[in-house]
Amino acid sequence: MRRFLRHPVRLVPVGFLVAILIGTGLLMWPQMTTLHQRPPFLTAMFTATSAISVTGLTVVDTPNYWSTTGLVVITVLTQLGGLGILTGAALVILTVSRRLGLHNRMLVQAETLEYGLGNLRRLLLHIAATVLACEAAMTVVVAGRLWLGYDYPPGHALWSAGFHAVQAFNNSGFSLYSDGLLAFSRDPWVSLPLAFGSIVGGLGFPALFEAVRQWRRPDRWAVATKLTIWGSATLVVVGAVLFLLIEWANPWTIGQYAAPDKVLAAFTQIALSRTGGIEVVPTNVLREESYPLLIGLMFVGGGSASTAGGIKVSTFFLLAFVMWAEIRGEPDVTVGHRRVATASQRQALTVALLSVAIIAGGTTLLIAVTNHVPLYAVLFEVTSAFSTTGLSVGVTSALSDGGHLLLAALMYIGRVGPLTLGSAIALNTRRRLYRYPEEQPIVG
Repeated sequence: MRRFLRHPVRLVPVGFLVAILIGTGLLMWPQMTTLHQRPPFLTAMFTATSAISVTGLTVVDTPNYWSTTGLVVITVLTQLGGLGILTGAALVILTVSRRLGLHNRMLVQAETLEYGLGNLRRLLLHIAATVLACEAAMTVVVAGRLWLGYDYPPGHALWSAGFHAVQAFNNSGFSLYSDGLLAFSRDPWVSLPLAFGSIVGGLGFPALFEAVRQWRRPDRWAVATKLTIWGSATLVVVGAVLFLLIEWANPWTIGQYAAPDKVLAAFTQIALSRTGGIEVVPTNVLREESYPLLIGLMFVGGGSASTAGGIKVSTFFLLAFVMWAEIRGEPDVTVGHRRVATASQRQALTVALLSVAIIAGGTTLLIAVTNHVPLYAVLFEVTSAFSTTGLSVGVTSALSDGGHLLLAALMYIGRVGPLTLGSAIALNTRRRLYRYPEEQPIVG
C-alpha cells in the first residue's frame, strides 16, 4: 500500500471507481425511479458511470424513468465527476512536476501559471470558484428565459436551468427532455449560454486561467494554451460551417429553419457535439455525411485538464504540426516560435494511437455482441462513450447487456485513461547514460 501511495496518480482511477460504486448504490434505491421500484443493477451502474464520467449516455428515458430525487442524484454525481476530473488533473500535474528534473519542473510550472507546488489549496479554490460562477451565470440566463419566455413556474425554471447548466459546463449529455434541447434549438437565450458554457468547461483550467490573465497578450501564451484556445476555436468554426453545409436542406434537421436559425442550430450542435453530448438537432436523422464529422470532433474532444474527453485538442494539433514539419523537411517542430520537445511529440502519438486502438477494439467487440446495428451506429456509440461525449444515434438503449457493459467500460477508460496514461508516461521519463547506433528504416 505504501508503494502504491508513492504514486498518487494511481489514486485517480481508484477514486473514480469508488465514486461509481457509491453512485450505483444510491441509484438502486426504489425512491430514485418514478415507479418507486428498484432499478436493475446494470441500469443503475450504467447511469452512475455515465454521470461520474460526465458522459451522458443513457439506457432509459431519463426524465420519465428517474424521479426528481434520482435526477438530483444524477446532477450531484455529474458535478462531483466534473470537479473530480479537474481536481485530479491538478493533483496529477503537481505530482508530475515534483517527479521531474529542475528544467522540466520549470516548464510544467510555466504551463500552470503561478500555481507552484505549494499553492494546491489556492489552485483548487480557483477551480471550484470558476465552475460555480460559470454554472450560476448559465442558470440565471436560462432560468430567466424559461420563466419569462415559456411561462415556466419560477421553481421549475430554476431547476431545469440549473440541471442543464451543470450538464453543459461538465460536458455531460443528460437532459430533462426526452429529445434533448430540440425545442430550444432556435432560441439563443437557452442554447447559446449552454453552448458557451460547454466550450469554457472543455478548455481546461491551465489554458482558461492563462487566457484570462494574459488576454491582452496572446503572443505570451504557453504552447499548450495556444494549441487549446486557437485549436478549439478552429474546430468549432470549421465544424459548424461543414455541418451547416451538409444539413442545410435536410428537412428532418434544420432544413425547415430560417437562415439565422440554421446558423444558430449548427453552431450550438457542434459546440455541444465536441464534448457535451446534449442534442440540439436530432442525431438519428442526420445525413450520412454528418456522422464522420461528429465522430471526428468527438474523437478530438476538448482541452487537457478539462471536463471534456477525447485525445484532446492540444494532442491533435500538435500531431498536425509534427506532420507539417515532416512534410517540409524541418529538423524541429515549432509552434509560436517555440520548439516542441521530442518527448511531447512521442507522448501525443502514443495517446492518439492507443485511443484509435481502443475505439477499433471496442467497435469490433460491440459488433460481436450486437445484432442488426449498422457499422456507423456502432462506431458512433463507441466513440461517444470513449470520448465521454454522450451523443447517441438512438441505439444505446437497444443494446444487449453485454453491449451496455462494454460501453460502461469504455466510458470509464475514456475518462481516467488519457489522464493516467499521460501522467504515467511523464513519470516514466528517464535519462539513459548511453545511446545505440542510429539507423533509418524505410517508412511508407
